[in-house]
Amino acid sequence: MTLTNVVRKSYVSTRNACKLCSPLGACMVMRGIEGCIPLIHGSQGCATYIRRYGISHFREPIDIASSNFVEATAIFGGRENLFRAIDNVTRQYQPTAIGITSTCLSETIGDNVPMYLHEYKTARPNQNQPNNQPAPIIFYASTPSYRGTHVDGYHEAINAVVRAVAGNFDGEFPASAKRVNLITGFVSAADLRELHEVLLSYRIPYTLLPDYSETLDGVAWEDYQKLPEGGTPIKNIAAMSNAIGTIYLGQNCDNNKNAAAYLRDQFDIPFANINFPIGIENTDRFFETINAMTGQKTPARWEYERGRVIDAYFDGHKYCSRKRAVLYGDIDFVNAIKGFIEEIGVIPVITADGADTDFASILESAKELKPDFVIGNSKGFYVARELKVPLVRCGFPIHDRIGGHRILHVGYRGTLNLFELICNALMEANQNASTSGWTYI
Repeated sequence: MTLTNVVRKSYVSTRNACKLCSPLGACMVMRGIEGCIPLIHGSQGCATYIRRYGISHFREPIDIASSNFVEATAIFGGRENLFRAIDNVTRQYQPTAIGITSTCLSETIGDNVPMYLHEYKTARPNQNQPNNQPAPIIFYASTPSYRGTHVDGYHEAINAVVRAVAGNFDGEFPASAKRVNLITGFVSAADLRELHEVLLSYRIPYTLLPDYSETLDGVAWEDYQKLPEGGTPIKNIAAMSNAIGTIYLGQNCDNNKNAAAYLRDQFDIPFANINFPIGIENTDRFFETINAMTGQKTPARWEYERGRVIDAYFDGHKYCSRKRAVLYGDIDFVNAIKGFIEEIGVIPVITADGADTDFASILESAKELKPDFVIGNSKGFYVARELKVPLVRCGFPIHDRIGGHRILHVGYRGTLNLFELICNALMEANQNASTSGWTYI
């Protein structure tokens, strides 16, 4: 049952929203591009909010610039603020790219950022960074928070950078190379590393976009790095126009916001839009899609991993079969996890994403449905506490545990990890509720 089927009492406003702001998702994509700095066209508060959420989840410093709107800017427009911000960011960070994202305020007053950027480039045709480095690539994503969620902003930023960069390469990547594009929705840093391993195992060239597996989950530094190493290289994004196909993991965006559809329409590159590879069925489809695109077979190592998951399903089925779950989170995440938990015999009594409900409504409905556990990010902790059931933490954001950004969700190994997390959470709940204190379950 979904919340859309539940009769709810009317209320004036959202209570504890099950979503985050659109520019936040865009900034995560921008931090997944090599040498890219996000620039918020709005107030300092917007940038601070996004930094706070990102840092508390990834446990890494995250620099996000701002055009610093003040009262006068809201009246007269942010053109000069934006120009000054681009100049300052170019001088201080020496970036390869600057990703500009709009905010509620800049969109509400009607700032025409594409026109501003055209004027900026016209006024500064030879604008270079220090040390005679070339001027940064500048791209813009329209992401007002009153339209959509952080997931919408995430996909919009992917679309923006692909439109700005794809096709602009110097022939380094020949047309004969069997390059594959893999565009992914908002997954963990560990998930991105797993996707790299999968693609590397096929021994083919590829572009994975975005890639914050190192930029937002790096090593300890001796000296502060303004722009951490890692991220999808700009040259690889440029070469996305010269691929044999694109795989898009996540929600099926409309064609105006779908980078894969743009590559198809502009460069005749076919694409497949599939769920996150979470669960055996979804992961099978992921490998089948790569196989069909490349003409190869699934490497043997992944067949062995698949067998381990099946064996684990046998071992743990008695602990999770017919259990009832409340599932919430990003729409990409919820779509994939729902199939996975049904696959292991769990009944999803509520499935909710940030676009359709809030946590107050989830709790209100869940009290009547008596779930055995809750699965989602840490924002729903109070729901699990009120229901007196375990919370299986996964997705984004996770603020109340270490390593939330390293939870592995995707692929056969990610499926195994989630299955064991669910089984162990249910076993622990039974153990804690027992008066006998037994240790053998």
